[in-house]
Amino acid sequence: MITVKSLTFNAYSENTYVLFDETKECVIIDPGMYEGYEQNELVSFLKENGLKPVLLLNTHCHIDHVFGNKFVFDTYGLKPQFHKGELEVLNAVPAYAPAMGFTQYQISPLPDTFLTEADTINFGNSSLSIIFAPGHSPAHLCFYSKADHTLMGGDVLFQGSIGRTDLPGGNHQQLIQNISQRLFVLPDETTVYPGHGPATTIGYEKKHNPFF
Repeated sequence: MITVKSLTFNAYSENTYVLFDETKECVIIDPGMYEGYEQNELVSFLKENGLKPVLLLNTHCHIDHVFGNKFVFDTYGLKPQFHKGELEVLNAVPAYAPAMGFTQYQISPLPDTFLTEADTINFGNSSLSIIFAPGHSPAHLCFYSKADHTLMGGDVLFQGSIGRTDLPGGNHQQLIQNISQRLFVLPDETTVYPGHGPATTIGYEKKHNPFF
């Protein structure tokens, strides 16, 4: 049984997630810690719960989702894993971070392994399948636990909204199509944990999301 902990970090109010089960192995998804006190908050949560980080995953590589990649690598020895189509997005961050006021951005390590839709992510007694859902970014991934009816959705689908598509590599039509064909086919009771804002469900968004 997967437990999901949400921690909200940085100027963009980005949701960083820790997923763990009864084995105490955990996965860190989209670490957004920028300030020292945010790094401390993550470390404290892991320590207090006796968790052992075994994987670092990025749904995509926009700046607010990768601020903490270097810190997680330095602290826990984990390199990020994401789709290779996001590499260009990650590599662009150091050039624009200072202009946005993020002069302390620490350059993320690069993956040893890239993820594809065919992969399964395993930790503890749990597994996540991968859904390829570009549109907000060129190679965005969502992580889905069928057993727990849980979707780590990144910036694809929000409560009552969808990811922005005006950044490089964004595509509005592609995003709408991927949500319709790849997310809305999941069971209605699936909880969606987005990159920003409150959790929602597939059923709620199918009924109420104004974009559909």
